Amino acid sequence: MARKVIALVDCDSFFVCCEQKVNPELKGKPVCVVSNKGGCVVSRSKEAKKMGIKMGEPLFMAKKDHPKGIYIVANHDLYSDISRQVMNKLREFSPTVEVYSIDEAFVDLTGLRRLYKMEYIDLASYIREQIKKELDINVSIGMSSSKSLAKLASDKAKRDDCGVYAINPRFAFEELKKTSIEEIWGIGRNLTQLFHRSGIITAYELVSQSDVWLDKKVGIRGVELKHELLGETVSPVSNEVKLPKSIQNTSALGTFTSDLNFIKNSLNYHIHRGCSKLRRLKAKCSVVSVMLRTKDFKVYVEKKNLEKPTCYEWEVSDIVFKLLENIYKPSVLYRSSGVMLDNITFNAAEQLFLFADSEEETKNQKLAKCLDSLENRFGKNVVKTGFTDRKGTD
Repeated sequence: MARKVIALVDCDSFFVCCEQKVNPELKGKPVCVVSNKGGCVVSRSKEAKKMGIKMGEPLFMAKKDHPKGIYIVANHDLYSDISRQVMNKLREFSPTVEVYSIDEAFVDLTGLRRLYKMEYIDLASYIREQIKKELDINVSIGMSSSKSLAKLASDKAKRDDCGVYAINPRFAFEELKKTSIEEIWGIGRNLTQLFHRSGIITAYELVSQSDVWLDKKVGIRGVELKHELLGETVSPVSNEVKLPKSIQNTSALGTFTSDLNFIKNSLNYHIHRGCSKLRRLKAKCSVVSVMLRTKDFKVYVEKKNLEKPTCYEWEVSDIVFKLLENIYKPSVLYRSSGVMLDNITFNAAEQLFLFADSEEETKNQKLAKCLDSLENRFGKNVVKTGFTDRKGTD
């Protein structure tokens, strides 16, 4: 059986790249994206890395040590939109694309060499060029016959700044001898320490162990990892979408506050993002939770089981604001808020509610469709949902 050809496409400094795409004046500058107004650095441009700004560094420290850096608060709606564009572009080249994260995807290129009349390494370079040309996003691509080797190749492509890197499974041993155990995808701190205690320092020393020994020490995942590193396709690329069991949207408030309307507005933003995602998935939730985190990091959560599943902001917000009354205290300063939508069911599996108001449901569907259409045309948050306070004013 012919070996698979698997590519891992990894966007370079993705959040920063997205910001530079919409604001070209940022290109070539030391740009950092931070998690929130008082958060940490989560993405850096090459220039910021050369300046010495570290990933995960608190914003106040980065600004103190590197005042010439440009610091931008993360815009996750923008990044999600551009991520979808990248993934859709990859699907134009291959029917089998497995989205691994917001900025990474595995692509099965097997057999496409004949279709595109070019070698696989040239095809990967062509894909990279087209993503840059059409979407203005930089990507690094690693290729091999398994996901683990493709991931290792992608890391080397990014580190060596060569754009595309391929690991031929027939010569993988030479790569594995130069690869430390902690560089392998899926091996964290605990596994690294376990292997080190057994005298295993490199990936080559890992694949030299017997299946029996690995199964005893690590379990079946250790055995599968060994064979993946040997170039066997243990986990093929799958474009089957894994549906979420819950949706959670949380973020810092930007400043410590006890302002109820400020908190409600932040919750409305989370509700809208969550309900929009439910509708994209053609799903509804039947459990709603609200979360508040205080200045001193105490967390309060209140939840409610719904009589009828929903995916509409106006229904969820009514529930969330009632739950909010149970945990909100005017004398307390809060640092973050969140909304969780659980017990998700999808339309195919949804049961008809016995006492459902079909006329009301039709109105809700039309309103939601109108809201989604406006956002698809004019961008996220073009329409903002509001709330009415106890005095009856908007």
